[in-house]
Amino acid sequence: MTADYPWLKKAREYLGQKEIVGAKHNPVIVALWQLGKAGNVKDDETPWCSAFVSAVLEEVGIRSARTGWSRAYLNWGQKLKYPALGCIVVFERGSGGHIGFVVGKDQRGNLLVLGGNQSNAVTVAPFALSRVLGYRWPNEYPLPKVTGFSKLPVIANYAKLSTNEV
Repeated sequence: MTADYPWLKKAREYLGQKEIVGAKHNPVIVALWQLGKAGNVKDDETPWCSAFVSAVLEEVGIRSARTGWSRAYLNWGQKLKYPALGCIVVFERGSGGHIGFVVGKDQRGNLLVLGGNQSNAVTVAPFALSRVLGYRWPNEYPLPKVTGFSKLPVIANYAKLSTNEV
């Protein structure tokens, strides 16, 4: 991950945060809802990928979509036709969705995404391009000059392809 966009830098600070199994809840994950102005959720089991993206953006001074619903980001910011390092990507996941920040691609041709609620944690995980619903860019920043899957950095990642974010 070479881009120094403030939202990527902030998102990387959360790497490794994970849900707590049982009755206790990770206070960092619970706080994402308030930080992102995404709702008043008090647990770490409610799907929180959108709360993560919203919180990261708000923390660096970018107005987020302020929602816990991933697909709402399809109407947020500036639309990109192709992925760019640092852009927000929205994925299909049944009638819902998943969301995160593009940080590269793997050697198998998958997008690598830094996101929350990926295996119940903040991780970098591979996603199939076939699941992409859209790419978005913050209004507060000029559109990236370099876009396209072929332009993304290759990052070795041998994690299992993400198919069901929990």
